[in-house]
Amino acid sequence: MSRIGREPVKVPAGVTITADNGLLTVKGPKGTLTQDYDATCISFNIEGDVAHVVRANDEASVRAKHGLYRALLSNMVVGVTNGYAKTLVVNGVGWKVAKQGNKVVLNVGFSHPVEIFENDDIKLECPSITEIVVSGINKEKVGQYAATVRCIRKPEPYHGYGIAYKGEVIERKEGKTAGK
Repeated sequence: MSRIGREPVKVPAGVTITADNGLLTVKGPKGTLTQDYDATCISFNIEGDVAHVVRANDEASVRAKHGLYRALLSNMVVGVTNGYAKTLVVNGVGWKVAKQGNKVVLNVGFSHPVEIFENDDIKLECPSITEIVVSGINKEKVGQYAATVRCIRKPEPYHGYGIAYKGEVIERKEGKTAGK
């Protein structure tokens, strides 16, 4: 049984947490994040540099929300202090990526280049011609944007060509063997 909700969340210097009327707000050096929460069964106690998530009772749905909101609060604190980043690797013969202004142009085997754009929440970088770094303060948005970029050309199992997360293991299949 998980006890995630009972663990305190350390609040670093420069970060402020407020919880009012079902809206949790975390402000830090990198920006501000907000999250709705169920104020009828969850409350937040912020004491100095430690925050606790408190549940109203021990019903199963309330226990689930207890762990959920503690994890969301922890992710928000890390996001406004350090931020999040996902690195994608482009693997293919002649495939490359390049940053041009606020967009990244991908040449990944199609007859045309594919363009992806930065927005207010997401920043894109290309440290090399085969890597894309998606970064931001919101863990959910960074992960979703990285998954959207990966879907442009998912890794295929025969040669391993495609856009994959850095460190992702691609299960390889054996190709066709000779007939008779």
